[in-house]
Amino acid sequence: MNTFERIYEVVKSIPKGKVATYGQVALLAGNPRWARVVGYALHNNPSPSTIPCHRVVSREGRVARNYAFGSGEVQRQLLESEGIVFESDGSVDMEKYCIKIR
Repeated sequence: MNTFERIYEVVKSIPKGKVATYGQVALLAGNPRWARVVGYALHNNPSPSTIPCHRVVSREGRVARNYAFGSGEVQRQLLESEGIVFESDGSVDMEKYCIKIR
């Protein structure tokens, strides 16, 4: 399995209504230094219907300004449709919605 495929498998495992950071995805894919690579992989997502890249946010809980399938507003709408509520500053409450890594 190549790097992008490993990243996609991790992203597929993020449950509906939850988010993960680029760094968390990188760590779970095998290398904590791959956060930027995660961004590249998600921007090249070959199957948006099965690889929910909208569930990946910054460590501050912010959506991508240049979301791969539209603007950050599209990403926000997709997350809201899954029940995620945004804070008044536009970020996701990471304590509430971020996956936990053991």
